[in-house]
Amino acid sequence: MDKKNYYITTAIAYASGKPHIGNTYEIVLADAIARYKRQQGYNVFFQTGTDEHGQKIELKAKDAGKSPKEFVDETAAEIKRIWDLMDTSYDKFIRTTDDYHEKQVQKMFKKMYAKGDIYKGSYEGLYCTPCESFFTESQLVDGKCPDCGRPVTPAKEEAYFFRMSKYADRLIEHINTHPEFIQPESRKNEMMNNFLLPGLQDLCVSRTSFKWGIPVDFDPNHVVYVWLDALTNYITGVGYDADGNYDEMYKKFWPADLHLIGKDIIRFHTIYWPIFLMSLEEPLPKQVFGHPWLLQGDGKMSKSKGNVIYADDLVDFFGVDAVRFFVLHEMPFDNDGVITWELLVERINSELANTLGNLVNRTISMSNKYFGGVVENKGVCEPVDEDLKAVVLATPGKVEEKMEKLRVADAISEIFTLFKRCNKYIDETMPWALAKDEEKKDRLATVLYNLVEGITIGAILLKSFLPGTTDRILSQLNAPWRELSELDTFGKYPSGQVVTDKPEILFARLDLKEVLEKVEALQAKAAAAAPAPAAEEKEEKAESDAIDLPAKPEITYEEFEKLQFQVGEIIACEAVKKSKKLLCSKVKIGSEVRTIVSGIKASYSPEEMVGKKVMVVTNLKPATLAGIESQGMILCAADAEDKLSLMVPERDMPSGAEVR
Repeated sequence: MDKKNYYITTAIAYASGKPHIGNTYEIVLADAIARYKRQQGYNVFFQTGTDEHGQKIELKAKDAGKSPKEFVDETAAEIKRIWDLMDTSYDKFIRTTDDYHEKQVQKMFKKMYAKGDIYKGSYEGLYCTPCESFFTESQLVDGKCPDCGRPVTPAKEEAYFFRMSKYADRLIEHINTHPEFIQPESRKNEMMNNFLLPGLQDLCVSRTSFKWGIPVDFDPNHVVYVWLDALTNYITGVGYDADGNYDEMYKKFWPADLHLIGKDIIRFHTIYWPIFLMSLEEPLPKQVFGHPWLLQGDGKMSKSKGNVIYADDLVDFFGVDAVRFFVLHEMPFDNDGVITWELLVERINSELANTLGNLVNRTISMSNKYFGGVVENKGVCEPVDEDLKAVVLATPGKVEEKMEKLRVADAISEIFTLFKRCNKYIDETMPWALAKDEEKKDRLATVLYNLVEGITIGAILLKSFLPGTTDRILSQLNAPWRELSELDTFGKYPSGQVVTDKPEILFARLDLKEVLEKVEALQAKAAAAAPAPAAEEKEEKAESDAIDLPAKPEITYEEFEKLQFQVGEIIACEAVKKSKKLLCSKVKIGSEVRTIVSGIKASYSPEEMVGKKVMVVTNLKPATLAGIESQGMILCAADAEDKLSLMVPERDMPSGAEVR
């Protein structure tokens, strides 16, 4: 029977520098999904790579005293090194400077032009170099790029444009009839309400103000706009040919089953990319999943602060699988995750060292101590065994259910529930007590057999997420590999098998103080090596360190006392339709839930808001904003650029707590 095909991609990494751990999270997440699909029996093709053209790279190469090609050759090699370090099992690493890709992009551009979807005109607008995007004045947020918050510059040039509106209705229909196309649901709503339904503008798809790009072969003064170049890697990488001479691989794997991308580029993948495919008359990908971000716990990562966290530094500290575990297990499905050194140490100690490592070590040690390493099923069962077996045998199905929904963190939690049940089984059966009674020797043997079998099944399920750890566990247990389809029966571990007589420590417990001392030294070294910020950046920072406000008239304490401030918990949040600034939050204050509208959309996404504890003015007279009655005010601090930060309690406080 032929295997079913499964094609998964990551966004290709922009080759402007070394990826930090937030960038690296995506490749590890995609790898876990790809490995699990292989375990399920799919014929998987897993593609990643690098996006290597554009003005930003041209400028960075110039600053480095290198040609753009020399620059991207170095950065692409570094990105690939990090992906390999993280034990990712990609099948193809594509580069947009690959000859085949460049030739196909030129063919696609010409094909779109020939059918009238691309036309020549001129563009005058505001351009963000880091985002490679043009914006109108109305699209800016506080005069800055709406995507990254950086300054934009006026630009006018001759350009080719794509008629986006030609395919807008067809795309809207596709999204409405394929609810699984954009995930999570919140991303779909954002695309529909903020971009598609208000109407699409034609898209600039070429540039003349720089040269580092794929030339438009019939008009060589132009280079292809970076997004048209980058997005098409998903088809060129599997053998697409614009002339129709498709590679067999393309016929086998396109359309892609899953594009896994960061939530910040969801618009390009769910609006521009499907429309390009419609123009090429090719099928659309089956699903685009916009994953959340992994955020630094103590603020934005900055090279000058020396607090950027890189995957290779984490691996040096904790090992590959510990880092894989953290980024996969700590990321919520649709909210941003947080990474701190303290949290890393806590999770490694509690989950990996205690729950898993200690379980494996104790089981092997007891097998050696009481039976010389021989593991036998003597069949002396008690009722407690049935509950253990039920938990173990239910876990594969639960993991499959979570993985079908791309809830990777939840799938890992199910596996660790199995390991925790095994630990509880040790406490319930007390092997050390059974060992004191010769008549209970067969019962003791059965208990240890059940533990080895439970750990074996758990380890096999763990393979997609912590591949190296699985191999080490199965090697120590001398356990034969089983496919997922073989995990439906408890008791397949060969009775009489011998475990290792030298169990190794899978994960050593870490001392937080020692780790933080090493981190401090690492950050000091990184900060010293970082280039000095430009004069204007220093000036900007100095201005932002302190803000003087014009004084308002004094009030009495009695006047102040009239205001009521309380802690509220945001339990739901969504963007206000047809508003560029407003978010509508459901805020739990004590036992009451209020609707509060806030002008904070430029600083927070709806997904970021959910779950936060905030300070609320609760006795403010209700006001109607954008047709919605707002029943209070969420307090924020604003910097000199009017970027907002929610006022949150330093310690975890209950909803409804008084602020005074």
